Amino acid sequence: LSSCGSRKTVQKGKLMDFTSTVIIPLLFGSLGIFALFRLLQWMRMRAYLQEAVVVITGATSGLGKECAKAFHAAGSKLVLCGRDSEKLKELVQELCAVKNHRKNTHKPHTVVFDLSDTKTVVNAAEEILKALGHVDILINNAGISFRGTIVDTGLDVDKKVMETNYFGPIALTKALLPSMIKRRQGHIVAISSVQGKISIPFRSAYAASKHATQAFFDCLRAEVEQYDIEVTVVSPGYIQTNLSLNAVTADGSRYGVMDKTTAQGQTAAEMAQVVLNAVGQKKKEVLVAGLTPCLAVYLRNLCPRLFFTLMASRAKKERKAKGS
Repeated sequence: LSSCGSRKTVQKGKLMDFTSTVIIPLLFGSLGIFALFRLLQWMRMRAYLQEAVVVITGATSGLGKECAKAFHAAGSKLVLCGRDSEKLKELVQELCAVKNHRKNTHKPHTVVFDLSDTKTVVNAAEEILKALGHVDILINNAGISFRGTIVDTGLDVDKKVMETNYFGPIALTKALLPSMIKRRQGHIVAISSVQGKISIPFRSAYAASKHATQAFFDCLRAEVEQYDIEVTVVSPGYIQTNLSLNAVTADGSRYGVMDKTTAQGQTAAEMAQVVLNAVGQKKKEVLVAGLTPCLAVYLRNLCPRLFFTLMASRAKKERKAKGS
């Protein structure tokens, strides 16, 4: 018995020696390597964003405004785009009032144009290039949402949503792309949506425009890789913005309702940091949504029959809730 006990003591001692001499140093070493990797990643991101010319559409509110704050704080040279010149001026004043002693900040440049009017987009691109010389990062953020049944929606409403969410961004992208190709440098970002991957009832025009956006920028990524141009598609879930309030309905009128899901979504500031990190780390695609939407994306691909059944059930519930 004493011999057995002594063997156990020896084995226990060897295990403790192994843990103290191998496992613990290995663990701390791994943590040190990981910390060093994150530090290098952060330094590379900082260098990538500082002094970069960043164009942001839809900059006067919501995610666009928060992106402007985030990239301005990172030391980027901003070009803020929107339809309201007064709101753009107010944003510039707000950004310039922020003191940042760690980075060289620059007074943003503003360009006023309506993204849904593709004829003015080319002129806007020319104005941007004339003022700044080049564009390093383009963030296609501006967009409009939709609420309504397909059967009641006029084709003009579908076209309006598509002009703003799809044709406008690709027109601006195409207008700036040749200068990026010439420099063999640039980064194009599309703020899409989880609805660019799945479609839910009563969002047909919006989901269609985001599906088109996803497809276009996936193709663009493949085609411009040879020119060392980055393409990032960010697909958020619900964000606490006025997107649902400003959504158009089947007859083209303003929806004017803050959806519960929107009110409970991520803050625009949180989402702006996700965009900043995605750009800084040159990620090709980022899906930022809750567990249910993420599962729905996989379910649509792996078990479409069940997904369709669930969407039909959702449509039925929504009609019942609205009493229609």
